[in-house]
Amino acid sequence: MLRIWRSHSIHRRLFLLFLISMLTLLLLTSVLYYQKTTQIIHTKISDMAEKNISQTVGLFDLMLEGYDSVTKSLNGNYELLRLLEERDGEEDSVLSVINERTITNMIGAVYYSRDDIIGIHVISNSGKVYNYERRFAGIVDINYNSADWYHRLVDSNGQMVWYGLSQGSLINSFLRQDPVFVFGRQLYDLTNYKPIGVILIETDPRPIMNALSNVSISPNSRVYIVDRENNIIASTEPEVAAGEALPESPSFEGLPRPKNNEIVIDNTTDQLIVAANAAMAEWTVFGFTPKADINAELAQTRLYLIVVIAAVFILATLLASLISRNIAKPLKLLIREMKQVELGNFRGAVNVNSFDEINSLVSSFNRMVLRMDELIDRITLSSISEKNAELQALQSQVNPHFLYNTLDMIYWMLDERENDRLGRVILSLSHMFRYSSHWEEASKTTLSQELDQMKHYMNIIESRLDGRIQTEIAIDPRWLEAPMPKMTLQPIIENAVKSGIEPLGHMGVLRVYSEVDEKAQELRIVIADNGIGMSEDTLAQIRTSMMEPVFGSAGAPGNSVNAAGNGGGLIQDRASGAGERSRRGIGLPNVHHRLALMFGDNYGLRIDSKHGEGTTVVIVMPMPIMPQTPPPSSQQLGG
Repeated sequence: MLRIWRSHSIHRRLFLLFLISMLTLLLLTSVLYYQKTTQIIHTKISDMAEKNISQTVGLFDLMLEGYDSVTKSLNGNYELLRLLEERDGEEDSVLSVINERTITNMIGAVYYSRDDIIGIHVISNSGKVYNYERRFAGIVDINYNSADWYHRLVDSNGQMVWYGLSQGSLINSFLRQDPVFVFGRQLYDLTNYKPIGVILIETDPRPIMNALSNVSISPNSRVYIVDRENNIIASTEPEVAAGEALPESPSFEGLPRPKNNEIVIDNTTDQLIVAANAAMAEWTVFGFTPKADINAELAQTRLYLIVVIAAVFILATLLASLISRNIAKPLKLLIREMKQVELGNFRGAVNVNSFDEINSLVSSFNRMVLRMDELIDRITLSSISEKNAELQALQSQVNPHFLYNTLDMIYWMLDERENDRLGRVILSLSHMFRYSSHWEEASKTTLSQELDQMKHYMNIIESRLDGRIQTEIAIDPRWLEAPMPKMTLQPIIENAVKSGIEPLGHMGVLRVYSEVDEKAQELRIVIADNGIGMSEDTLAQIRTSMMEPVFGSAGAPGNSVNAAGNGGGLIQDRASGAGERSRRGIGLPNVHHRLALMFGDNYGLRIDSKHGEGTTVVIVMPMPIMPQTPPPSSQQLGG
């Protein structure tokens, strides 16, 4: 798997493509699903909050209407109002006691008409107080007339006054420990429309609190009833134990207030805020729910989604690996067989059973390889035939077999006359012709044999030039058995002597040495002279002639074997006369093409020359394989 990730293989690319595609679709679907689910949940919660607060406000209005009916029933009781007015002018008497008991009974009847009323307190203008309550009846705070609640009732002009939730009774100091819901009204004589007193009613707050709890969505939700001045009438904040800090109430300044019967939902802060008006009391009910509680309901959905994504990711990885492997496996087999074809093995075939397109590709490849194998066999046979024809044509130029027997006879005749110098020349010439007459094994020889042939040629040249040439040969003994075409060195040496050194009027030096290019794996035999050299134009003509084919279309030797000129490195026509061109010698293009035929087009001769300085010819061959043991002798010649 690590190798797949580090490579640029089709397996890796297909694996990543399939995996990324499936994961992209999965993540996109998951995100859209989560967003849609979140939107639905928030919408449902908002709808639920709106419905709850609407029901709560409606329930408040019903309860307040009931409380309003209680006060109106007392204010509409003419007998009660008459007795209150009479009691204000009466002295303590038996009739006064009877009237007081009658008033109390009337109040008690109203008290027992509802289960949630804790106490009813009626205060006449003269200051007489009539109470009906469950505990501590008749105990009234003597300073009530200075209390704020009393002044609000007196100043209400007959309107309903809603005090809201109180931690204890406003008028009975012995009932300060239990919360109550308080409201009241000023009593009016409906005939004369003049105030005759006030009524204060305290009820059980539990119905109000239960209604407020209906607005709560989560355990951390808080609900408040707020009046116009942002005073809290009631709330669902938990009770605080002694010594604990009071919870901080929210600021209602700037919060959206609903108009008439509308419901406001604010979702712009970290809390979901809903608000609605209670029409009877001009109160506003606010519900606060932290969004963290709402989002907590999404945790299970999110966890389920994460588990699904993880499972699908594992499945997608396995599926992507399986698909990419099924596609890449036949292609890998095809690539492996292609590498075999690159190495020259055309006998193999790829057998796969995959997709139709890949099967068609493999079948085409198998047919192509088979066709290439057939073509290579044909080209090989054709090339061998062509090379044999070329070699035979080349050999016909240097086949002096009929001469060396005659030269042997001349040598023995000179030996009998004790003409040693001329005898050595004739013997060297005889060896040269004998060497050139044997063309077995496609005219192959070794560097060592070529150097021996060169010694015989230099014996003749040194005798003719009477010591005006010096030969320096430095060949690494490792390369003496290197194969090369026959008659490679002699034409180059002859050309260097004839056209380079011989025209000099002083001593000429001919150097033959070996070089190795390890990077290119090339063996180079360098023949350098200090002759007259050649001009750039002549050098260009020779290089051009070496690039031309040796044979014409008819297979006969062409005119590009030799080139005209007097520069060193160019062999002249030396047949029967200066003007004859009917027979060509073995020129440098001939040698170059024979090397290319044996080793390939990347090998052959490389020529460089400067006029007046000399010529360098480099024979470039592939580096031969080193023998296990070096040859017993080395080739070191000096002249």
